[in-house]
Amino acid sequence: MQTHKLDIHQQLLDEAAKAEAGSASLRSPNAELDVSVFDTIAMLEKDWRALERDNLTSLHQGYDWCRSWIEAHRRPLVILRGVCGSETAFILPIEIERSHGVRIAKFIGADHSNINTGLFTKRFLKDAVDPYRFAEGLRHALRGKADLLLLQNIPLDWRGRKSLLGLLPLVQNQNHAYQLPLLENFEATLKQLNSKSRRKKFRVQSKRLESIGGFDYVAGGTAGEQHALLDQFFAQKAERFKALGLPDVFADPKTRTFLHGLIDIRHGDDFGLEMHAIRLKGENEGHIAALSGISRKGDHVICQFSSINESIAKDASPGEFLFWQMISRLHGKGVALFDFGLGDQVYKRSWAPIETDHHDVVLPLSLSGNIAGLAHWAITRSKAHIKARPGLYIFAQRARSKIGV
Repeated sequence: MQTHKLDIHQQLLDEAAKAEAGSASLRSPNAELDVSVFDTIAMLEKDWRALERDNLTSLHQGYDWCRSWIEAHRRPLVILRGVCGSETAFILPIEIERSHGVRIAKFIGADHSNINTGLFTKRFLKDAVDPYRFAEGLRHALRGKADLLLLQNIPLDWRGRKSLLGLLPLVQNQNHAYQLPLLENFEATLKQLNSKSRRKKFRVQSKRLESIGGFDYVAGGTAGEQHALLDQFFAQKAERFKALGLPDVFADPKTRTFLHGLIDIRHGDDFGLEMHAIRLKGENEGHIAALSGISRKGDHVICQFSSINESIAKDASPGEFLFWQMISRLHGKGVALFDFGLGDQVYKRSWAPIETDHHDVVLPLSLSGNIAGLAHWAITRSKAHIKARPGLYIFAQRARSKIGV
């Protein structure tokens, strides 16, 4: 994978120095591109929905996904639209988040996104865009509205497609994502892994669950059942974070409202959020041993989150057992890729033969944005350094749990 290799410190300083000289237009081989800003999404709905039909566009940039977040959080919006001739070339769904007095322009819902691509027409993706003019167009459009453009978790090469956002100043994100291709049948998919060992493990897990009364695999269900399972996930995850001494990233009522809103998003086979669970039977009737929330767009399914309650049946590894159930069920349903999302976990590596690097766009728009950009770069590189060293990472995790951050 090739990346823009300019020195990031000098790059950020140069970008800040040029902030007053930008133009909102740049030249592609076909026509002039104009970048404009919108503070609402309704006017863009038609073009937005047309662009999101592209199978390789992230579901996190979908119109309904973003609308659910906007309705829950009500942050200021600076939606960027690039128009090439008479055609919308791209839409970047961006909101403003303030941090220590700095106005940061980020993808809508960035803190709960596993992959971000922006929305681009295929025609524009094929055009040769000058990196400097592209950056200047975005900077000019955002001038006075933000101090830093920080677009996170972008794969520079997603399923064979290069990202135009890779033309902007970048830093590699400390987190990678993990994917499992779904082949013609479950047996073929398992052959990408150690299928013999995995099948043996599944049989052992099944026997252990049956020995305590059995289980039901809950996949989808009525809207009421789905919302109830999501509330159970919040409770499970809160207990888990508390036990680890970590802050609960799902505690914010606005974030919970947003996630509940995703359950109600359905278009054909696509869905914003669908809850799956392992529910015990017998003397443990109703006990939810594992939960996962998945989303689908086109042939791509993402696991957004998961949780376990190991007070019963811990030795059956209910979380991993649930992944077996979900993945096997998706075969024959037009799904080509099961995505375990961001973050390095042992279970993800055991399931996923593909590891995808992600990058962050760090484009300063003012002096304070330049300082914030340098800080983000330094922190991100430090985290990547720590995560690349298992001993140091374990020490950092223990220290984090002790101080509760």
